[in-house]
Amino acid sequence: MKNRFVILLSFVFGLLLFSCGSPSTEAKSNESTPKASGGENPSYDVHRGEGKFTDIVIGEKLDAAKAEGGNKAFDVKCSSCHKLTEERLVGPGWKGVTSRRTAPWIMNFITNTETMLNKDPEAQAQLEICLVRMPNQSLSDEEARNLYEFMRKNDGVK
Repeated sequence: MKNRFVILLSFVFGLLLFSCGSPSTEAKSNESTPKASGGENPSYDVHRGEGKFTDIVIGEKLDAAKAEGGNKAFDVKCSSCHKLTEERLVGPGWKGVTSRRTAPWIMNFITNTETMLNKDPEAQAQLEICLVRMPNQSLSDEEARNLYEFMRKNDGVK
């Protein structure tokens, strides 16, 4: 009985290990380099991101109400994978993210995760470090904006 359990456990572990492997090299090469065929944009702007957010008006001062809404969203949807420090948990730590990435890039990533991971070289580089694809959290535009404001608060904006 013990032998069967050990064999079953080994099989399940091997299956999990195999399923968590990286995508094939062919898939990586096709996704990481945007192509200029058909109607695609040949000059992908890695600082903009891939999504609907392009121009976002960010005030110099923190919007406390939005930051509080972002804090609530973080507690429910983000805190299991992200820390507010530089330390990586499952995903990267959030400390300093607003100085490393633009507001449109961040908001496009958290609302359009799959497309960003498939097209954006910076998102793909982060995926290679973390090894886990961020799941779609089904965030609204307002929640995304609130989370960005919360990230600003975490980065010391007052």
